[in-house]
Amino acid sequence: MDNKMEITRSAAIINLGCKVNKYEADAMKHKLSDAGFAIVEPEEVADIYIVNTCSVTNIAERKSRQMLRRAKRRNPQAIVVATGCYVNADHDNLLKEDYIDIVVGNNCKKNIADIINEHMGEACIDNKHNSSDSEYIDISKTKEYEEMGCLEGAYLDHKRAYIKVQDGCNQFCSYCIIPYTRGRVRSRGKDSILKEIKKLADDGVKEFVLTGIHVSSYGTDFEKEYDLASLICDIADIDNVARIRLSSLEPRIITEDFLSQISQIDKLCPHFHLSLQSACNDTLKRMNRKYTIEEYMDKCDLLRKYYDRPAITTDVIVGFPGETKEEFEITYDNLEKIHFYEIHVFKYSPRNGTVASNMDGQVPEEVKNERSDRLLELTQNQKQEYIDSLAGIEDEILIEETLADNDSVFTGYSKRYVRVNISGDKDMTNEIVRYTF
Repeated sequence: MDNKMEITRSAAIINLGCKVNKYEADAMKHKLSDAGFAIVEPEEVADIYIVNTCSVTNIAERKSRQMLRRAKRRNPQAIVVATGCYVNADHDNLLKEDYIDIVVGNNCKKNIADIINEHMGEACIDNKHNSSDSEYIDISKTKEYEEMGCLEGAYLDHKRAYIKVQDGCNQFCSYCIIPYTRGRVRSRGKDSILKEIKKLADDGVKEFVLTGIHVSSYGTDFEKEYDLASLICDIADIDNVARIRLSSLEPRIITEDFLSQISQIDKLCPHFHLSLQSACNDTLKRMNRKYTIEEYMDKCDLLRKYYDRPAITTDVIVGFPGETKEEFEITYDNLEKIHFYEIHVFKYSPRNGTVASNMDGQVPEEVKNERSDRLLELTQNQKQEYIDSLAGIEDEILIEETLADNDSVFTGYSKRYVRVNISGDKDMTNEIVRYTF
């Protein structure tokens, strides 16, 4: 008779980066829990630390290294696992670091529990770690979408669920490392997506945000025609799905055909994050963005043709290499004309391994700061003007929670993604209520 007690090992997941990373981090948490690991918070002492790294900027990589070192300092006997985009960006060097025990690249995360168990079986019998183990593939050559499995609500954000529908990008913008760390476009099968959403909707989730590395490319790698519009239509047919929201889109997907299909779906929120990066054609060309500002403006006009006061948001990079004062002023003037609900402003940060990092005309930090401040003031004013324009409009608010300092005031977002506070004398969490601005 074996009297040895089975030891339950604890695992903590530290996530950095985008919503796709968040989805995958929670998927790994779910898989580890199913495999018998006790999931603990990142600040606790754990037997295993998994750092889901980001590589979008040099700063993100630096933070990833800091989190890996911090994990090993918290428990020197712990198994420290590096996974995510930084692994694909700098795999060979990470293997050499003595504070990392295992490296797991993108498209290998689904095996996280097996990888750790195998490492413990081989390397932890005598409480010593071998040199870093590795599960890594050439991400540029794979055509397989990494199916993480139905999570049954593991990654809920309040009453909203983020659903990963694709991975990879084929764009190769000059400032971006993502195609090298995430590989080419790989779309998730519709049956898997619909199954996951149906399960979550049946469990009470009201809103679903479709996310990915390049959502606009969904379905382009399928042999049979099935695209993002088709997917949205199928999701809308699922009982108990109240809302569908889209994450960042590329301008090229905004066409008469696309909008004529999706505008018929009342469950789809009229909130469109339309990627821009610059509103000056010369800068867009250096960025290797494949549209002009005039084409982009046409897309915004098209959205406003099909939707009443849609919330259009975007990203803009200031201080991109070679951006002159004149180019920035062109960007500023065009942003004024487009009139967004919200502009997310980023100061250009060189990323090693990208074309832009070696370009001439790197812009001084003080100039980036001044340009950023001007755009932040612009977007603050435009946001208030947009909200004011909704006066008298009735919309639906998905109540997410009470205010931290007042449990009789509930807060949530409208379909146009405007935050609203509503007073109530009963718990309205996860209810959809009508509201007039």
